[in-house]
Amino acid sequence: MSSGGGRDAQLKHTGLRPGWTTGACATAATTAAYTALLTGEFPDPVTITLPKGQTPSFALAVEALTGSSSAMAGIVKDAGDDPDVTHGALVRATVRLLPAGSGVVFRAGPGVGTVTLPGLPLEVGEPAINPVPRRMMRDHVALVADRHGGTGDVEITVSVDDGEEIARSTWNPRIGILGGLSVLGTTGIVVPYSCSAWIDSIRRGVDVARAAGLTHVAGCTGSTSERTVTTLYDLPDIALLDMGDFAGAVLKYVRRHPVDRLTVCGGFAKLSKLAAGHLDLHSARSQVDKGFLADLARAGGASESLAAEIATANTGLAALRLCEAAGVPLGDLVAARARDEALSVLRGAPVTVDVVCIDRAGTVVGRSAPAGP
Repeated sequence: MSSGGGRDAQLKHTGLRPGWTTGACATAATTAAYTALLTGEFPDPVTITLPKGQTPSFALAVEALTGSSSAMAGIVKDAGDDPDVTHGALVRATVRLLPAGSGVVFRAGPGVGTVTLPGLPLEVGEPAINPVPRRMMRDHVALVADRHGGTGDVEITVSVDDGEEIARSTWNPRIGILGGLSVLGTTGIVVPYSCSAWIDSIRRGVDVARAAGLTHVAGCTGSTSERTVTTLYDLPDIALLDMGDFAGAVLKYVRRHPVDRLTVCGGFAKLSKLAAGHLDLHSARSQVDKGFLADLARAGGASESLAAEIATANTGLAALRLCEAAGVPLGDLVAARARDEALSVLRGAPVTVDVVCIDRAGTVVGRSAPAGP
C-alpha cells in the first residue's frame, strides 16, 4: 500500500486514536474464557487476530472459572477517540461446554439485545450478535480447541453491563432490537470520526490520487464497500477514499478538483439517504425514508400494496428484500437516483459518476450506469 493515500493513510492523517469494536471485545473475552475452561488458566492479556490480520491484546477486567464446564471473562471496551456510546462498557463472554457435535451456540445475556423484527441480517429471535463477530468468535473457539484439545462445542453468552440502559441512546429499540445493545464490527477496529479531521483527510486522499495521475477514484462508506469496488474495478489503494458518512465532502471537493470518474459505493440503506438528497449519511443526522423508497418502487412498477408494505418496513434492507421478492429493482433505482443527486452536487464538473449499492456481506444489490454532465 502506498503511504500517501487510502483508508489507513486517512486514519493516520486525522491524528485520532482508533479503538476496538464490541465484537472484538466479545471475541477476546470468549477466547480467554474458553482457554481457561480447557487449561484452568486465563490468558491475560489475551491476543486475537482481526479480519485484516491485526493482532491486538486485551487486558481482562473480570474473570471467573465455575467448575469444569463454565468460564466467564470480561473486557472494558476502548473505543479510542470515537464518541462511541459503548466506550468504557464492560463486555463479558460466558462460555459453557456442550456435548460433542453441538457446534457453537450464541446467547444474549443481560445488556445484549434480541432481534424482534425482520429486515436485519439476523433472524427474529436471535441474539443481536452480528455475522462478523459471530464468525470471529467461531474462528477463535476453533483455534483454542485445536491448541488445547477441545471439541469446539460451546455455548457463548455475551453480555454488556448496563447495556439495556446504554441501548436507549441508540436506534436499537426503533429497529426492533430489544433488551440491550448489538454486538457489532466488520473489521474489529473502531474508526474514530472528527468531522473536520475526517473531511480534511478525504481532501488529502483526492489530492494524492490526482497527483498520482489516477483518473478513477471511489468514495466508500467502509471496508466492505472498499473490497467491493476493488473487486469490480481493480482499483489501487490510493484510489479508495474512505468517505464514511461524509458523501457531501467527497462530492464538493471533487467538484473543485475533478477526476475523470467517481464511483460511490456503500450500503443500500446509507445510499438511499443520498438518493433522497442527504449529504451527511450518519444515523444521528439523517434517516432512511421508507416513504421515499415506496415512491421509487412504485415508479419502478411496484403495486400499491407492495408500496404500502415498503412504507412501513422495519429497515431499508427489509424494503429491499420485499422488492427483490416481487421483481422490483429497488436497488438499481436507488443507485440511479443517488448518482443523479451526486451529479447535481457536482454542478457540471467534468466527472462521470456511477453508484454501487451493497448489502452487509458486500453483495451488489443495486448499480447505476455511469453518467456525466
